[in-house]
Amino acid sequence: MGVLRIGHANLRVMDMAEALKHYENVLGMKRVMEDKNGNVYLKCWDEWDKFSLILSPSDQAGLNHVAYKVEKDADLDDLKAKIEAYGVKTTELAEGTLPSTGRMLQFNLPSGHEMRLYAMKEYVGTEVGTTNPDPWPDNIKGAGVHWLDHCLLMCEMNPEAGINTVADNTKFMIEALDFFLTEQVTVGPGGAIQAAAWLSRTTTPHDIAFVGGPRSGLHHIAFFLDSWHDILKSADVMAKNKTKIDVAPTRHGITRGETIYFFDPSGNRNETFAGLGYLAQRDRPVTTWTEDKLWNGIFYHTGDAVPSFTDVYT
Repeated sequence: MGVLRIGHANLRVMDMAEALKHYENVLGMKRVMEDKNGNVYLKCWDEWDKFSLILSPSDQAGLNHVAYKVEKDADLDDLKAKIEAYGVKTTELAEGTLPSTGRMLQFNLPSGHEMRLYAMKEYVGTEVGTTNPDPWPDNIKGAGVHWLDHCLLMCEMNPEAGINTVADNTKFMIEALDFFLTEQVTVGPGGAIQAAAWLSRTTTPHDIAFVGGPRSGLHHIAFFLDSWHDILKSADVMAKNKTKIDVAPTRHGITRGETIYFFDPSGNRNETFAGLGYLAQRDRPVTTWTEDKLWNGIFYHTGDAVPSFTDVYT
């Protein structure tokens, strides 16, 4: 089977106390443990593995690594062979390198982002359990996000210099990790340059996405909510908590998702994302957005350019 889904993201934060207020009170995540190095681990109420977010103390915001879960331990050996045959070096990390997590395969994407694969993480169950469960728990805080849904990575892109790590990452994810392309943005003469790509391993429009920029970095991590109403409520929660909102509630053309973007206290961009958009399947035709309709793809209602949305990231 190979890669199942996104497993966790490890973010750098500059003020742990403020970061925890944000992820616990605004998003509604639950703190599950802290290690000897001061890293704090959190999960969402509808997730069954022990954690989906690691906050690491740092003097600079950004992404340390993103990890994806594979179906079984033997998949790590198969994927190691495929990744190294592609020309990408891997490192095996022993079980326990991360608490409650089995052995991991560590490597860098062509864009330089660190990715890890693992098969085992301690099972703790959801807040509602698996026997006669209620649809939601009574102890929801803030927006009450269900699960970590996806991440979007900014990738160095300079066509004049022949650099396009969006295309490089996309090719790697398809050929080495067996993701499939759902949507893309093409620019330049004849749309020959792939400037953004959305890829999936599941039936949702994207489990990871890449967008071109002047340097590689993190654009956002996204958390799933049920509905447009929940997106509006999350905006209310953010306003009550004086959270810095980047883009007020709207709809994407790309993925058809309903969205709001905002920042944690260190400046890492978050998203609450609702609506499954469409049934992503390997035989579904790839959706292409052209350069002249780029901003309709990003913000469908207005189609207005918001330069900070692509220029500001960690």
